Amino acid sequence: MKKQEKTAITPTRVEDYPEWYQQVIKASDLAERSPVRGCMVIKPWGYALWENIMKILNDLFKATGVKNAYFPLFIPLSFLEKEAEHVEGFAKECAVVTHHRLEQVAGKKGLVPAGRLNEPLIVRPTSETIIGDSFSKWVDSYRDLPILINQWANVVRWEMRPRIFLRTSEFLWQEGHTAHATKAEAIERTNMMLDIYKTLSEEYLAIPVITGRKSPSERFPGAVDTLCIEAMMQDRKALQCGTSHFLGQNFAKASNILFQTAQETEAYAWTTSWGVSTRLIGGLIMTHGDDDGIILPPKISSAHVVLLPIIRNPDDKHSVMEYVKSLERELKEHSYGNRRIEVEVDTRDIGGARNWEWIKKGIPLRVEIGPKDIAQNAVYVGRRDKRPNEKISMKRNQLVSEIQDLLDQIQSNLFGRAMSFRKEHTVNIDDQKTFYDFFTPNSIEKPEIHGGFTQSHWCGSEKCESKIKEDLSVTIRCLPFMAEPEAGRCICCGEPSQRKVIFAKAY
Repeated sequence: MKKQEKTAITPTRVEDYPEWYQQVIKASDLAERSPVRGCMVIKPWGYALWENIMKILNDLFKATGVKNAYFPLFIPLSFLEKEAEHVEGFAKECAVVTHHRLEQVAGKKGLVPAGRLNEPLIVRPTSETIIGDSFSKWVDSYRDLPILINQWANVVRWEMRPRIFLRTSEFLWQEGHTAHATKAEAIERTNMMLDIYKTLSEEYLAIPVITGRKSPSERFPGAVDTLCIEAMMQDRKALQCGTSHFLGQNFAKASNILFQTAQETEAYAWTTSWGVSTRLIGGLIMTHGDDDGIILPPKISSAHVVLLPIIRNPDDKHSVMEYVKSLERELKEHSYGNRRIEVEVDTRDIGGARNWEWIKKGIPLRVEIGPKDIAQNAVYVGRRDKRPNEKISMKRNQLVSEIQDLLDQIQSNLFGRAMSFRKEHTVNIDDQKTFYDFFTPNSIEKPEIHGGFTQSHWCGSEKCESKIKEDLSVTIRCLPFMAEPEAGRCICCGEPSQRKVIFAKAY
């Protein structure tokens, strides 16, 4: 019998995928649970990922004319009530502020709420209504349009079953909001922002995504149309990585965003909203992680290289550190992606644990430097996309001159792996029994790992969509743009269907 290889993360993905995910977060020092139920503390190594995402998106957004702004955390209840479908969609997730101070009650311990507000305030679950109120004041004429605004903010959606990064009661995101004079402009912007999210996911996060349209029941509350990008995680479930919404004139009417047209008539603006959140970090973990921890794509990684000086003899310390500091300066003169090469130097004397900590943290390149290496003007390099014990000796000048190529290889390799995995677990199914079997887990061997994506026919009936969801906890992830019209029979009812959609279990 082959001896099982020891891994840094216990349990492994196959043994217990949800627990593996939690242990990777802990081992990589990305985040931890907060004393407030359902919330998280994002630690520096994890927050650096979010900072890099922000920088990339800021550049991509601003290239299309979007400007950043900020709007209040609190939203009057009456604002949400203006758009009935919107408030219904978020009602169960809202946190509500009803008082504005605390008081000590005579004869009792502790503080109690006092000073009841005239109108309850909702802690921002999303900002369409309050931003719409501002837009209504900013717009008088067609000359004031378009308005292209983004805000970086936190939002609160009271989560009953929290999981760090994937679903938390408070999370970080960006939300873009635009107002346009014509329907065509608004639709163009909706598509444009989805393309930006695809670029972020595939070119930077190395996560292949399927672009498509949500079914009516899965749309953003109050939207006319919702576009999305969907990715496959290693347990073969889908993760919605970003959405872009065409809101039509629904929110403009609710917020009274009226303008005078070029023909001197009054019209309601056409609006959009779009966003991604810190759940992308969860997607990174579940797309690229292995049983030794997270693997960070270089274009988004918290740092690119860690230098590990090896000093066994105190007399060698000065010469080794001079070499390390000189190499650090040389590497930092180079750039990769949209930023300079970020270098960590770890001088801790903790033996082999030091190397394993960086493996678990997913840094793309580990560079060991000892007296013997210095004598040969060389370094010892380990790539995170390779096995932990797979290291090669390189001349120092070679490492410096080829650093971008090495990082490119890692970036490309991670994307290729993820794409191959998705293709392997995406199937066409036209038979109902095969469809149900595909999504029924083997409860003994792999209770959390089953199925994948199916491309199957759907007649368009919400009744069929609901039955599949009720029977299998499977949803229509999207009506993919890549799918050509194709006659067939609905996987649920057998009625005629004109196209296939993507079905999957999802986070």
